[in-house]
Amino acid sequence: MALVEGDIEDVDGVLKITKIRLKYRFNLPEGLRDKAERALGVYAEKCPAYQTIKNCIDVSWTADMEEA
Repeated sequence: MALVEGDIEDVDGVLKITKIRLKYRFNLPEGLRDKAERALGVYAEKCPAYQTIKNCIDVSWTADMEEA
């Protein structure tokens, strides 16, 4: 699950999305936390959506992970 928030600001008379904050919540099988943390650490470099907006919109993310 992901909760997403964003900011829309007036930039030179034009409304623009300037920030996006994602908060992921994962329920993981026991023993996979390390793999999930590594994946979260590198996914942005391979994510087409992030690569498209990374220089236009400030994007940040956090993750809460629970092992079952």
